[in-house]
Amino acid sequence: MPGVLNVIGICGFSILNCILGGQALASVSNQSLSWTVGIVIIGIIGLLVSFCGGTVLNWYERVAWFPVLITFAIALGVAGKHLGETTFEPATARAVLSFASTLAGFTITFTPLGSDYTIYFREDVKSWKIFLYSYLGFGLSICTGAAVMASAASVPLWEQSYSSGDVGGLLEAMLQPVNGFGKFLTVLLSLSVIGNIAISLYSISLNFQLFAPFFLKVPRYIFSTLGTAIVIALAIAGQHRFYDTLVNFLGLLGYWAAAYVTIIFLEHLYFRKGKFELYDPAIWNSPSLLPTGIAAVAAVIFSFGPIVPCMDQIWYVGPIAEKTGDIGFEVAFVMVGNKMEREVVNEY
Repeated sequence: MPGVLNVIGICGFSILNCILGGQALASVSNQSLSWTVGIVIIGIIGLLVSFCGGTVLNWYERVAWFPVLITFAIALGVAGKHLGETTFEPATARAVLSFASTLAGFTITFTPLGSDYTIYFREDVKSWKIFLYSYLGFGLSICTGAAVMASAASVPLWEQSYSSGDVGGLLEAMLQPVNGFGKFLTVLLSLSVIGNIAISLYSISLNFQLFAPFFLKVPRYIFSTLGTAIVIALAIAGQHRFYDTLVNFLGLLGYWAAAYVTIIFLEHLYFRKGKFELYDPAIWNSPSLLPTGIAAVAAVIFSFGPIVPCMDQIWYVGPIAEKTGDIGFEVAFVMVGNKMEREVVNEY
């Protein structure tokens, strides 16, 4: 079950990245390159990079963030004077909770993906460093994006570019003061999503192998290629509804991700007493020696009873969410507990 949900999440984020990269490429070409062609280019390059394997991907991710950070710094330097010009009405508690749920869906869903790559880290790497680097990576990009989007309505050029070119057009408009160099930076930003897409397509192949033993006999590149075909097709279909696609998708992902993280916490802190020596890496591929997973699956399924009334999505608003906003993520985090289910499974 987690493998299936993780594949769905990976594909969803890859779709969003393809749309964003394709839009940025199209805006640089003054729309002579269509969004569709841009999406295809980004998707195929991401697939080719994923073929390089885990070691190369780890090296790539170690260096790919730096040009993006420099680009962000330049963008904020030339456009920072416009940030904060827009005034808004005070946010309601309902809006804040719903926004928090969307942010949770964007960040916590990295948890089941991260282990595919942290396994390459040295054993003596401090856990707080991994947390801090991940936190800063998410925090800086999210806060910068939120500040830009919040200010776009007060800058006519930004608003016009966003209306005609979506996020890609907005990026180009921000960097327009530096002329041709700004176009180069926009291309750099559009290509930066390849890092996200490449690791996602690589992880798709690993997750498919969790479905059934016979999938281990299938070359992993086949799964990555299949995932790319699905991602490109759905990205083309949803390219003109980026914001709606983003909000709806991230909201749904947040529910299962919260349940997943809670179960991992309980496993490590309660059942394993927070001791890494209680894990036996040698039995990773011996199902008879591993927990069945029944307790974890049951805990997730049972938790959706209280989650559903707390959901606030475009296609459904639960009775509790009508009053509170979307608190499905918070409820999932609190209500999911596989302690009882795990003890029942151990007993029988």
